[in-house]
Amino acid sequence: MDSFSNPSSAPSSRQLSAHDLKNQLKSQLALEYAQQFLETVRGKCFEKCITKPGSSLSGSESSCISRCVDRYIEATGIISKALFSGQQ
Repeated sequence: MDSFSNPSSAPSSRQLSAHDLKNQLKSQLALEYAQQFLETVRGKCFEKCITKPGSSLSGSESSCISRCVDRYIEATGIISKALFSGQQ
């Protein structure tokens, strides 16, 4: 059992302030978001760019992957700015 399911079992020296807990949750959410982003990009770009899977990428596959990842990163940045520009 962990301290989230049974808070009274957590040692008092490990008690987090609300600010620390918020920062920890933000970090965990950012990590989860990054992992999901990479899985999505990997899947979508692989499906789009890799026509004949093999032991190495062709030049055109490599270029396609690079452009595809760049587009996802750019789009994510635009969406993030639009969503979070008013939240401060």
